[in-house]
Amino acid sequence: MRVAVCGAAGRMGRLVVKKAVESGLDVVQAFDVVEVGKDAGELAGIGKIGVPIQGDISKLDADVMIDFTVADAAVENARIAAEKGVKIVMGTTGFTEEERKELEELSRKVPFILSPNFSLGVNVFFKVVEYAASFLSDFDVEIVEMHHKHKRDSPSGTALRVAEILRSAMGRSLDIKTCREGLSPRGNEIGVFGVRGGDVVGEHTVFFFGNGERIEITHRATNRECFASGAVKAALWLANVDKPGLYSMADVLGF
Repeated sequence: MRVAVCGAAGRMGRLVVKKAVESGLDVVQAFDVVEVGKDAGELAGIGKIGVPIQGDISKLDADVMIDFTVADAAVENARIAAEKGVKIVMGTTGFTEEERKELEELSRKVPFILSPNFSLGVNVFFKVVEYAASFLSDFDVEIVEMHHKHKRDSPSGTALRVAEILRSAMGRSLDIKTCREGLSPRGNEIGVFGVRGGDVVGEHTVFFFGNGERIEITHRATNRECFASGAVKAALWLANVDKPGLYSMADVLGF
């Protein structure tokens, strides 16, 4: 499978290049707005692979595109990939509702895996939270997520996905509230709070509050390799998928 990596000069992109090559995928293109002209393999720490960083995504020519960029760039990359019939694996987050809708429309043209988090552990975490919530429908529930100081979007896409899972599993009409200030008593809602600082890779905790008891479910990522490995696994899974549609890591993992 011929793979193009968007955001190949970034922290995640470099790991994706590394993991893709180690998994036997043929990385044929690498795109970014920085480090243009440098070899993607050298940036990834695996030595030259003969694939220079390109700045012009219109030259995309691959079987699958793996994207870890920023929201506005990712939407444009997805438009070009869909137009060219290139399958898409996207781990970028921070989309507006309108951008999310456009990505869903583009998935009608090509197989498209869109996930806020590609790690195996987080996707099991999703299932554990869903299972717990189905028994705790009367509990109050809150989400706290923690990431490094350079993360652009807050709350994280993973935290917002957890909130959607909770709202569905608890069978209640719950608002998703992403901040509180002033005189703001807790209502019929799911609070989602983002903490930013240092070099934290990613941590998500769901709190279930009952009367006289509390359950906490936490996932911690200690390095980014789990995300890159998951994205490569998703690309390999797409090799056998021809039907256009919006897929998730639950499909890849067979949940």
